[in-house]
Order: sequence, then C-alpha cells, then structure tokens
Amino acid sequence: MDQSARRRTHAVTVGTVQIGGGAPVVVQSMTSTDTADVAATTRQVLELALAGSELVRVTVNLPEAAAAVPEIRARLDDAGCAVPLIGDFHYNGHTLLRDFPACARALAKYRINPGNVGHGAKRDEQFATICRIAADNGKPVRIGVNAGSLNAELVAAKMAENADRGLGRSSGEVINECMVISALSSTDLALASGLGADRIVISCKLSQPAELIAVYRDLAARTEQPLHLGLTEAGMGIKGLVWSASAIGILLHEGIGDTIRVSLTPRPGGDRRDEVIAACELLQALGLRSFAPSVTSCPGCGRTTSTTFQALAERIEGYVRERMPEWKRRHAGVETMRLAVMGCVVNGPGESRAANIGISLPGTGEAPSCPVFVDGEKFTTLKGSYDELAVAFTALVEDYVATRYPSAEPGDGR
Repeated sequence: MDQSARRRTHAVTVGTVQIGGGAPVVVQSMTSTDTADVAATTRQVLELALAGSELVRVTVNLPEAAAAVPEIRARLDDAGCAVPLIGDFHYNGHTLLRDFPACARALAKYRINPGNVGHGAKRDEQFATICRIAADNGKPVRIGVNAGSLNAELVAAKMAENADRGLGRSSGEVINECMVISALSSTDLALASGLGADRIVISCKLSQPAELIAVYRDLAARTEQPLHLGLTEAGMGIKGLVWSASAIGILLHEGIGDTIRVSLTPRPGGDRRDEVIAACELLQALGLRSFAPSVTSCPGCGRTTSTTFQALAERIEGYVRERMPEWKRRHAGVETMRLAVMGCVVNGPGESRAANIGISLPGTGEAPSCPVFVDGEKFTTLKGSYDELAVAFTALVEDYVATRYPSAEPGDGR
C-alpha cells in the first residue's frame, strides 16, 4: 500500500510512540492478568512487548490495580522495557486517577469509554474530570466507544426519533450513527476540558466487520483525530483472525487507521501474544510494516504426501520468532528477509528463488534431494533425515543473516 494514501491526522504522542501524523501504524495489545498482581502483569507486558506490541493496555478497575501501576512501570523500566502503558478505565476512572496521582503519572495514556463514565448530569462532569487530569499530567486519551456499552440515553433518543419521524432506519443503522455521535461529541467535550487535538485518539468498536467498516468510513470523513482500529469481541481462533483481518485490512487499505489491536479470545491457557503476532502479520501482509522475516510455504496436495515440508516450515517459523529479538538488536533490516520452505517441484524452485533463502523439498516420487536457493541462485543441495535437513537449513539461515545484514552493534565482528 502507498503510505501517502493514508488519511491526514493530528499526531498524538504516547510515551515514546507517535500515533497518526503520518507515523507507521502502531500495534497495541492488552494484558489479561489481574493488574494488582504486579509480578504477573509485568511479566505479561514484557512478553507482549517482546512479541511486537508497541503499546500495552492494562485494566485499572480497583484501587489495588491503580496502586500497582507505578510499580509495574518501575519494574518494566528496570528490565529495559520502555513500552508505554495505557490505563483502561470504566465507571470509576475519575475517582481512581484523582485518588492515585502516581498512577496518573505512570500511565502514558488513558482509555475512556464515554458510555461507562456515568449517567445523566454526572456523565459529562466525570468524563471532563478524566480529561482535566490527563491535561494536567500531559497525557493523551483514547475516547473508546463500544457498541456493547453505548450511551443508553442517546440510543433511546435516536430510536424514538427514527420511529416518530418514520425514517425507516434499521436498529443497526441507528446504533452506528449513535457511535459516531458519541465519539465526536466526546471529542468536543475533551477539547473543552483542556485537551488539545494532539492529545486525543478515537475508536468506535463493534463485533461485525461490515458495520465496523461503515462506522469508520463515516468517522474518518468527519474528524482528523487519529483512529484506533479493532473488531471488538472478534472471537476465537480462525474465526477471530478472519473477521478481524477482513475489517481492519479493508480500512487500512483505504488509508483509515493509525493504530490497531486484534482482539482474540484466547483458548484456556492460550498465549496472549497471539493477538500481537496477528496484528504484526496483518500490517506486514499489507506492506505497511515489517516486523520479522516472512516464511512462504505451500499448502500441500497429493504430490506432497510426506509431512516433512510441513514440519520444517513450522520449525523455521518458530526458529525465526525465537531468534528475532537478537537479530533485530544486532542486524538492521533483518525483518525484511524472506524465506521459503516448499514441498514439491511444481512451485518449489520458483518460490525458493523468489525468496532471499529458500528450500524446495522433494514431493512424492521425486528424487530425495533438496535444492537451496540464495538470492535467486542455486546455492547447494541438502540430503538426509528431517532433523539433518532442519539443522543444515537453519545454519544456512544464520549464515545469511550474519553476512547479508550489517551489524547494529559497535564493535560487533559478525
């Protein structure tokens, strides 16, 4: 995608990270630990940051959670992790930020859901209180509207208007309109409360891809604030991945969106880093960012009855992820490297030649040899058991990284 096609927005600085203003699209994630558990939350933030998350959100719902935030920040700093922390507030954010000023200072951004800050006359004042605290501390906010917690009074009024005037709009259309109204009116209130346009990010999250696309197209046409994209409650596994990618991918391709989160439901005991990996892969697939070397591999067919190429592709993907933190630190540009692990002669040599380094394994009935190509030229032929192939190919990858990408560390002889 041509970066110049992205919509023009204000630039909002969150800690060391810029959102909008032409900056690269930023990856976000959220912890699933009890924030009051300092050790567990610090550990998960470190894991998410190491996986590629550039902003990490933590739940701040109780006094114990608010009290824990400064210690979490201190431990991250001690570990050399500068990833900005975002506080997720609902219902009592105005109270927690007021009563725990150290928490307000330690957080890099506050997330406010305008549907959950109060009711009636209290709503605007409690929302404004959070904005004033943010302004006093030099912090930005994200105004995060959610379909599941939309201002009930606004929805009731718009539904009544739709019926009374015979507008014939569906309930979904009314909800979508209310989300945009809530986001824009809350932005006006934030500005009136002392926040500058360079301190406000907006999101309007739904759980249906088509509706999300419609809402963000409308929102993008009516504001220059940076937009955070995400399909809320996307679901588990393949469903969550496909639904999120279909919506976020379309919007990003249209130049809409400055930061994203892929909100996956983890399996019991699952890895929270999956949502970070998914977001990074989505941005890399669209050509917007490069986070790690990509591995091209074929889906298999009747020509590839052996599972060797599948096992090798999985092993190489895991190896790349394991080595990437050190590679990124020591070898500038390694994230753009392309690898290929192919399964038969049909597309194997061609895809391997197109990669920086690729291997074409033999299909059913083919000669038991594996040509390896480096930058389009045949480099060697490997033979042997799966383990022997894996060891030899990873050694070739390591050598390629060491010799083709310059060292990023002074005095590093590699």
